[in-house]
Amino acid sequence: MKYLITGITGFAGPNLAKLLLNEGHEVHGVVRATNGRQADLSDILTPFEFAQIDFHYVDLKHFYGVKRLMDEGSFDGVFHLAAQSHPPTSFSDPILTFEENVAASVNLVTAIGDSDTKMMFCSTSEVYGDSCKDKGILRTTDALSPSNPYGVSKAAIDLYMQERMSNGFLRRGFVTRAFSHTGPRRGFNFSISSDAYQIAQMKLGLQEKVLQVGNLETERVVIDVRDCVRAYYLLMENDDSDGKVFNVCGEKMHKMRHFSELLVKSAGYWCRDEDGFLRGAESDEVTMEVNPKYYRPIDIQVQIGDCEDLKNMTGWKPEIKIEKTIDDLLGYWVKKLS
Repeated sequence: MKYLITGITGFAGPNLAKLLLNEGHEVHGVVRATNGRQADLSDILTPFEFAQIDFHYVDLKHFYGVKRLMDEGSFDGVFHLAAQSHPPTSFSDPILTFEENVAASVNLVTAIGDSDTKMMFCSTSEVYGDSCKDKGILRTTDALSPSNPYGVSKAAIDLYMQERMSNGFLRRGFVTRAFSHTGPRRGFNFSISSDAYQIAQMKLGLQEKVLQVGNLETERVVIDVRDCVRAYYLLMENDDSDGKVFNVCGEKMHKMRHFSELLVKSAGYWCRDEDGFLRGAESDEVTMEVNPKYYRPIDIQVQIGDCEDLKNMTGWKPEIKIEKTIDDLLGYWVKKLS
């Protein structure tokens, strides 16, 4: 099969590309600028894998370039991952967020139209906002109530996709709402990876053992990015996914403190628990310090979703233990900073 990935230079994109190549598919990627940024994929891909990808230089905000790519590419499927995906940035720059997430996505949906190309739109659990604390486990039939501009921009295309599919203007497609996921290549401006980045600097002697953190009391279900993109792939390959919306989520919920502590432990350090208990040599202690820069004033207290539709249709379930995800994420940053 011939697949196109938008956002291939981002976080999930390289991990998805690796999976598709290993499954024997032809992989193409959209790159906006000709500055060589696609070389960043070498963080995840081997040189042999990287050499197999065909790159197309297109700004998704320019319709006719997108239309030409779709007409000439004859892709079997498009994984639309490209987005401005950082909620705090969406508060500071909502115009950029809507240009990147709404205008670009409308162009892609329009260009694909009623062709044979199947489109996956990567929505997000942020479209549910903070409703989980009131209603419990979130289902795809629940009303969307985003609590930040990023979530609003994703909800707009989430609903637009559903309308286009329902009315026959997009013949083949589906929507995924991924809940929290992390792993190698996650940006350091995102939670968990921010901790990993700082702890990697501690390991390399570039930072004192003071970990700048945000809100450690919010609760999330976090899975590995490699499990997440495997769900995308299985849904793309399944004809029954057309016209539907799917949550992609794990089952075990933890406070964000849990993931920070796992990273500290993975580095061979220790930190005081919530009761202030000491567990090791003073020289190996990491102190956590709340930094207003990392603390979201408008945050989602808890998020967990129901993804039985995904599991029943594809047999998917998370397979990578969070401890391995944490180890690999820290190893990624140590290697990159070295």
